[in-house]
Amino acid sequence: MADTKNPITNVKGEFIRGVTAFRNWIKDEPSAEYQPEANRYHLYVALACPWAHRTLVLLKLKGLDHVISYSTVDTLLEFEKGCGWAFGEKYPDPHHPTFTHLKDVYKLNESDYNGRVTVPVLFDLKTQKIVNNESSEIIRMLNSEFNKLARHPDLDLYPESLRSRIDELNEQVYPKLNNGVYRAGFAKSQEAYNNAYEDVFSMLDILENILSKQRYLIDNKQITEADVRAWTTLLRFDPVYVTHFKCNKKMISKDYPNLFGFVREIYQIDDIKETVNLDEIKKHYFASHLMINPTGIIPRGPEINYDLPHGRDHLQQK
Repeated sequence: MADTKNPITNVKGEFIRGVTAFRNWIKDEPSAEYQPEANRYHLYVALACPWAHRTLVLLKLKGLDHVISYSTVDTLLEFEKGCGWAFGEKYPDPHHPTFTHLKDVYKLNESDYNGRVTVPVLFDLKTQKIVNNESSEIIRMLNSEFNKLARHPDLDLYPESLRSRIDELNEQVYPKLNNGVYRAGFAKSQEAYNNAYEDVFSMLDILENILSKQRYLIDNKQITEADVRAWTTLLRFDPVYVTHFKCNKKMISKDYPNLFGFVREIYQIDDIKETVNLDEIKKHYFASHLMINPTGIIPRGPEINYDLPHGRDHLQQK
């Protein structure tokens, strides 16, 4: 969900995340403007971005990658030039070979578009318009509206019986952890940083406690949307956020045994590992955010083995 422009802060030095611009929905209804159809939609993602990563995880978990195509943009963001996410020889736009930047896709909706250019983008190849660029809504669509085309239609990551609990946890995890690490990293005052720092670790402590008693964050027997939304941040925590965003009180891999097991378990799910490229993730943060890391030097560590046995199976028996 990263922007093409430098991070925005308020008068208190607090990072302010912008609002996504395109909020249409795909619905499995005869009257819907956007209906679920095979090979009609394309998902633009960045391997580095946790917000885009959650949509890619849903695509894989539901088994929709054979009916919804996806492609990645270049890892680096040129904040100072205002160019944003780029295509190139290694990362071409498969549907618009002459496009050089994701902003060109945005301009298909509005020729004079000059707003935020973010990933993920769910794009309609039929109308050549962006349907939605809000990750929390895209994952809901992928979960429920494409079941007749999915390889795993019975997997429901937002079941009706658990929705209130999922929503309640999401409302805590988003500001304190998902966005909390960004609030710490992009803070421009000590107070703003301190507040974000405390939020991050108070939330990690809460999640560690939950996972000490049950296998997943909401339900002991099944993974839900809440797990996916937390996981893409937790995965990046030790390699990036500890140093780059100064969230260095503790490390997931050393100080949170249950969180670390949880991260490894989801990483080891079929097809999920292939969505993870830690080199690309580190390259994006450390070489793009020159306002934080002026030299652009990318750290080589830490060395973390996500293939170690996760040891979470026994919790399901409780």
